[in-house]
Formats: sequence, structure tokens, C-alpha cells
Amino acid sequence: MALYQEWAAQIKSYNRNIRLTFIANILTQVGLGIFMVIYNFYIRELGYNELVNGKVIAMTSLATAIILIPAGILSDRAGRKKLMLYGAVSTGLILFTRSIVESQSLLILFAFGTGLASAFIQVSIIPWLAENSKPEQRVHLFSIHFAAMTAANVIGSLIGGIFTDLFSMVIPELESIRYTLIIGAILFLSALIPIMRMNEHRPTRVSPGDMKEKPKRISNISSYKIILLFAVAQLMIGFGAGLVIPYLNLYFADRFMASNSLIGLVISLGQAATAVAMIIGPMVVRRLGEVKAVVVLQLLSLPFLLLTAYTEHFWLAALGFLFRQALMNAGNPIQMSLMMSKVDDSMKGLANSVNQMVFNLGWAIMGPVSTGIVLKYGSYWGYATVFSITAGLYLVGSVYFFIVFKTMGQAKSVKVNNKNSVATRFL
Repeated sequence: MALYQEWAAQIKSYNRNIRLTFIANILTQVGLGIFMVIYNFYIRELGYNELVNGKVIAMTSLATAIILIPAGILSDRAGRKKLMLYGAVSTGLILFTRSIVESQSLLILFAFGTGLASAFIQVSIIPWLAENSKPEQRVHLFSIHFAAMTAANVIGSLIGGIFTDLFSMVIPELESIRYTLIIGAILFLSALIPIMRMNEHRPTRVSPGDMKEKPKRISNISSYKIILLFAVAQLMIGFGAGLVIPYLNLYFADRFMASNSLIGLVISLGQAATAVAMIIGPMVVRRLGEVKAVVVLQLLSLPFLLLTAYTEHFWLAALGFLFRQALMNAGNPIQMSLMMSKVDDSMKGLANSVNQMVFNLGWAIMGPVSTGIVLKYGSYWGYATVFSITAGLYLVGSVYFFIVFKTMGQAKSVKVNNKNSVATRFL
């Protein structure tokens, strides 16, 4: 009951911009959730092999990695709302086009376009939430944001699997997948409505002769250092994730011959477990501090990742996937809160874009590597190998994160009381 009251008080304290952001985020993530589950099967149904799937995923991630830093700088200068609006329009239209085209060159071209367009939303949403909230709200806020994103992906995954199977009862498999993808694109485009209703107030720029300019430069140097240290940690995690996460649906289909609906259900349950873990995240932070909470959650996920890698039983693989998914991702909002609290306001867009860029770079590089290993060694040892490599990369990334950022986790938490809520501020 106390936990419910705490979260209810937090949600009530959020302003109109944050609530509209939640609505827009849910709509885009439902649309993307459909694509995440179904698009690999669309490529396969067109008659292409897993290497084409690998190229499509790699090109999407590569495009995002290329554009993220320029987009982050543009977000800092031109405004968050404007970039989110342009990103939603262009991404939605490209997703619609991807649902129709069939040639390999166009599949890869529009995958690249998706990576470019979606980056404008990615780089803007976290700084936007940070700028529309108070420091003591952010651990809870980012937890809710990522939980809502994950829950929306659950809905998208379920829609993707179920609608495809339902449509396939009356129309050919390829057409059933295509109609489901079009539904996903329409849902993504509907996020334009809440984005257009947001209100952005751009801060007044400091003149070059202002006496605060020198402290500002010192703050920027410190921010660059923090951004770089976070980027190294995220790069290792991104390399590991790029080996397995884009291909989980293919893993369940190839190793266990699971149906689209069953795969959608398992992936949805994994995302639901992640949403719950993210909500619990602030309690872990109160006990361990931000840095230790991230590291402990990530390390606890590794045994479940290895279980998924080596088991020959579907439900054991599903169980391992659920716990790995929840534990590994539960630390994401905590990391975002920590980074946003350490970086100057004028560089929040850049910080988020660099963080996203290195993660996508890992996906771009490791996607073709993963598909190549699976094609060479088969559905058992191929996936076992890539999952094991991922576990090693996660371990190295977690240890690095603890060593580099442990001094940030030493700060004591201070409870901030008012008549409605008890929040936690990390000093």
C-alpha cells in the first residue's frame, strides 16, 4: 500500500508535458513493438535468409549511431519538441513504407532511414523529461518512463503475434504480416497528436560576456568526461545486446519451432517482467545506491542468460529469458537518472545521444556477426555461442561500471517530505 501511495503521489506531481510525453511514448512503442516481433518474419517470408535480417538490423543501428550526436546537438539548440515532432512524422511514414516494399535493396535502404528518423525522438525524450521535472523526481520518473515503454512493447508484441496468426487464417502468411505491420505504422503516427499539444519553453541563452561563462566552461569539461565514461560502459553492453536481442524471436522459432503467437507471448511476458522490475528499481536504489543497484541487477541476470543459451526445454528457455530481460533492463532508468544528474543542462541532449549512439554501434557491428555464427554452427551451438559471448561482455561492462562510477554511489540519500509524498534525492 505504501509503495502504491508513493508511486501515485509521484505521478500526480508530474506536469502536463510529462503526461503527454507518456501518451506519445506509449503509442510509438506499441507500433515499434509490433515491428520488433514481426519484421524478421516478414523478411523471411519474402524468401531472404538470416544474413538479410542481419543487414537490416545492422543498417538501422548504424544509421542511428551516425546521426545521434548531430541530432543530440540539434536537440540542445533547436528544441526537443520540434525534433520529436519531425522524428515521429518521418519514422511513421518510413515504417509504413517498410511494410510494403519487397526488394532487398529497398528493405535495407528504408531500414537505414528508420534509424535516421527515429534518432530524433531517442535523443530528445530523456532530456525533455529531465527538463520538465525536479531532480528528486527523476529516479521515479525514468523508472515510470521505461516501464511504460516496456509495457507498450508488451502490447505491441501481443498485437504483432496474435494479429498475424488471425489474419493468416483468411489470407496468405505474407499478407497477414504486412497488414499487421501497417497497423503498427498507423499507431506510431498517432503519437503526433500528444506531441503537438506539448508546450516548450526554451531557456534564455547566456551572453558571451556574462560572468557565469567561465564556470560554464568548467561545467562543460566535467560533463564531457562523464559522457565519455558512460559511453565506454554502454558500448560493452551494446556489443553484447547486439548479438542476441534482435534475434530472440528467431531463437525461439529455430530452436523450439514455436508459433508466432507463442513467441509474441513470451517476449511480451519478458517485457512485462521488465516493467515490474523497473518499478521496483527505486527501492533497490534506496538500499544500495544508484551505481550498486545497476551493477547488482545486471550481474544477477547472467545465470538466466546462460540458462537460455544451453537449455533444450522451451519453458526453461522462456523462464531464463524472462528473468534476464527483467534484471538486465531494470537498471536502465537508474543509469539515465544518474547521467542526467551529473551532466549540465545545456549538454543533456548530447549526453543522451552519445549514450544511444555507442549502444546502436554495438548492434550495428554485432548483428551480422551473430547471424553468421548461427548459420555456421546451427540453432543450438550457434545461439549458445552468441549468448555466452554476450554474458562475457555484460560481465566486463558491469565490472567496469562499478569501478568507474562507485564514488558516485557513495552519496547518501536524503528524503524530501511534503504533505503528499516522500521522494528520494541523491546528493
